[in-house]
Amino acid sequence: MKLPGDIAGEELAQLLRKLDYKITRQTGSHLRLTTARKGEHHITIPRHEALRLGTLNKIPADIANHLEMHKADLIEKIFKD
Repeated sequence: MKLPGDIAGEELAQLLRKLDYKITRQTGSHLRLTTARKGEHHITIPRHEALRLGTLNKIPADIANHLEMHKADLIEKIFKD
């Protein structure tokens, strides 16, 4: 599955709920999400209308690394309806 090119930061934060990530704070235009799955992990997401492709590529890579799964499998799980 391919990453969508027009996803907003808040929308991505909502999708990450599937992986037990919750918004723990907001500082300016950035959201900080935390999960306790496989140990505590934090991720920061810009609260922009459309995330840059580099940013959108890095976030799932970081989460997949923490959860010890392939990035492609993680993307499928997040964006699958």
